Amino acid sequence: MERRSSRKIYYDKVGVGGDAPITVQSMTNTHTANLNETIKQIRMLEKEGCDIIRVAVRNIDDAKALKRLKKEIKIPLIADIHFDYKLALESVKNGVDGLRINPGNIGAEDRVREVVKACKEYQVPIRIGVNSGSIKKAYLEKYGGVNTESMVYSALEHVKILEDMDFKDIVISLKATDIELTVKAYEKMAKLVDYPFHLGITEAGTTWSGTIKSAIGIGALLLKGIGDTIRVSLTGDPIEEVRVGKQILRSLGLLKDKIEIISCPTCGRTQIDLIKLVKKAEDKLKNIDKPIKIAIMGCAVNGPGEAKEADIGIAGGKESGLLFKKGKILKKVKEEDLLNELIKEIEKM
Repeated sequence: MERRSSRKIYYDKVGVGGDAPITVQSMTNTHTANLNETIKQIRMLEKEGCDIIRVAVRNIDDAKALKRLKKEIKIPLIADIHFDYKLALESVKNGVDGLRINPGNIGAEDRVREVVKACKEYQVPIRIGVNSGSIKKAYLEKYGGVNTESMVYSALEHVKILEDMDFKDIVISLKATDIELTVKAYEKMAKLVDYPFHLGITEAGTTWSGTIKSAIGIGALLLKGIGDTIRVSLTGDPIEEVRVGKQILRSLGLLKDKIEIISCPTCGRTQIDLIKLVKKAEDKLKNIDKPIKIAIMGCAVNGPGEAKEADIGIAGGKESGLLFKKGKILKKVKEEDLLNELIKEIEKM
């Protein structure tokens, strides 16, 4: 895939856009001013691989809490703000690395200018976030409801406000709950601007259904080379958002940081307990940070032949299996020893 060319901005030292790797974001679901809970959650997200974290700033206590919060975490911190420009100013003063606002909903032009002036001074980028539920009424009327045009041109109005103030450290997001609308909106915007894009399917749903919906929508855009940072929006633990986001990138070959397990769906030819074997393998190998592709297959048909692109693998037989590397058989192993022999070979690699 050829990645869309975009300008590069920085949240602290983490690049978004340009040649920077695609990053995974999440958002806390704690009250930001409750520092103990917020810090605890962010540290757990950091361990899971979260690259950038966003917090809700609802009031002045939340804004003031950002100063200490920034000192306690390792990843860039973004403040999510609506309506009150004073909260944006306070967040910038307290060391936040980015703002998520819509310039059109924080007040008159003089207030927007104050926010832009502060962001310039502290080198804080602004993400303009337009979703299908927050399109300006005038655009809904002009373009006949929620559609690609109303989303894109509503966002462009916000962009113009910042550009007219000579501010271009901008990230754009155009999220809808509808996958096709989301994809088309980003495709259209990609032809009109060179700002980096934050991808997501808004209000995607529960961990199960939301994961599927997000993987399809975000994956479709990434395959087109569109997207610079992603957030999987799930009704559940934010840790699941990061896990899913990272796995989307791994599945597309955009992140090569851990072992990848490929396995067959099983069928009547399978003579070993493959399902149990794969689950055990996932558990034992999850903390090995090697970009190795491992195949765990149910029979010789799906073994060294179909899985020859794997770096290493096992293929089941009757109460035994074959251990192979790059499609070449190394040896035959008893079923109960298959996983241990596989791990021994991985450790040598």
